[in-house]
Amino acid sequence: MDFRVRLVHADPKQRVVLVEAFDGDRLAGSALGEASSAEEAEDRARRRLQQHLQPPQPRPPRPGPSPSPSPTADVPESRPDAAPPAPQPPSPPESREDPQDSPGDPEDWSADLSQLDLLLRQLGWGKEEERVVLQRLFGHPNRSRLTRYGDLLLLRRALEALSPGAQPASAPLPMRRSDLLSQCDGLLQRLGWSTDQARQALEHQFAASSRQHLSDEQLLAFNLFLEGELLGPVQPS
Repeated sequence: MDFRVRLVHADPKQRVVLVEAFDGDRLAGSALGEASSAEEAEDRARRRLQQHLQPPQPRPPRPGPSPSPSPTADVPESRPDAAPPAPQPPSPPESREDPQDSPGDPEDWSADLSQLDLLLRQLGWGKEEERVVLQRLFGHPNRSRLTRYGDLLLLRRALEALSPGAQPASAPLPMRRSDLLSQCDGLLQRLGWSTDQARQALEHQFAASSRQHLSDEQLLAFNLFLEGELLGPVQPS
């Protein structure tokens, strides 16, 4: 089993590490860990990943209030030869949440592109360093292939979080929104939550009815919340 570690979020108070397990070329599982240091966050992610790989028994959904049956309600008789209905898998909330463009996106990106060039100069980087970061973030080394304004903002946010002297091959970079959404879908499926249950959790955690209303940082926090719901509290080592 091959393990790959990635620092996906860093601020003065928190580090978030993603650990992925690969069986050959197949992704066997992944887990997030958060802590004040990258080492502790990695240890927590590894412990969670081991629980993923066992795997644990799915936790039952939280029970909600159920109406009392009416004494006069008709209950249909079950037929011995009748086949039970096929179970329907739960669907995650609004998976169509990564639109190519948002109505508020500007048509002119020149100011943002100039800001990118300024950030590169402040880091002491040239085009080669930028290509390394582009390859890590988007799977290609060419800025001209960015067709979504959201991807341009992701690149700018990644550069803004770095300090001069950072190495482009190892600097912490944010996860792409599509990756965060895919991870969220997988966690919801493992929990066995319905769309209504996921929406209730969103409303409770962020006062939002859809993942589309969450920022990337909030979506990452929601994934961490789902990790905790799936695995329970991680015991300190």
